[in-house]
Amino acid sequence: MLNDLRPVEGARKNRKRIGRGPGSGTGKTSGKGNKGQLARSGGGPRPGFEGGQLPLFQRIPKRGFKNINRKEYAIVNLADLNQFNEGEVVTPEVLVARNVIKVLKSGVKVLANGTLEKKLTVKANVFSKAAEAAIVKVGGTVEVI
Repeated sequence: MLNDLRPVEGARKNRKRIGRGPGSGTGKTSGKGNKGQLARSGGGPRPGFEGGQLPLFQRIPKRGFKNINRKEYAIVNLADLNQFNEGEVVTPEVLVARNVIKVLKSGVKVLANGTLEKKLTVKANVFSKAAEAAIVKVGGTVEVI
């Protein structure tokens, strides 16, 4: 029965209450021994310290490259542009106002995911070749800001 369920023997243990008198077995120095670095508050070496040996994180080779001039664009797919009316001008500010993108970042990049069914004037910072071709094919225009 559900009311007879009990945890397995040894699965639940009482926590160790340190510093509660000599009778507890962990009084006085609270199981930390006498003095020394490990007995102190906040004591002990920093994480990763290997007793003076060069730590692992310094021994392993460093990899990769972080380009500080990298531009990250807010992505807009062709399918996202179908919510605009025929002949409308689509700018980055309009895209933010309509919640198509949340943040402008370094600008807007239009990609060719999905199909565009409406004739629009799209102004963006970058277009993929396929997206540019698809917009022109429908009769719209492309403007690079």
